[in-house]
Amino acid sequence: MPNNITRDEIADFINKEFGLTKIDCNGLVNNILEEIILGLNKHKIVKIHNFGTFKLKRKKARIGRNPKTKVDVMIAPRNVISFIPSRHILKKLNESMNEK
Repeated sequence: MPNNITRDEIADFINKEFGLTKIDCNGLVNNILEEIILGLNKHKIVKIHNFGTFKLKRKKARIGRNPKTKVDVMIAPRNVISFIPSRHILKKLNESMNEK
C-alpha cells in the first residue's frame, strides 16, 4: 500500500463510490482542500467532526546549523500545520492494530 494518497486517487474513489464524473470529483476534492486552507488562514484552526483538527502555528525565526558544514544559518519565520486526529480516528486505528 502506498504511503501517499494523491488528489486523483481520492477523486477516483469518490467517482467509483458515488458515480460522479471525474471532473466533478476532482473539483470536489479541490474545493474541500481549498476550504481547509481558507479556514486555516482566517481562523488558524479547522475542525472536521470525527476526523480531526488542523492547526496553523507560527514558528519564530531561529538559528540552525548545517549538519554537513557546521555553519550557522538563520531559519526564517514560517507557518506550519499540525494535525490532531479525533478520538474516533484513533479508536479505528487502534482497533485495526489489535486485529493484526
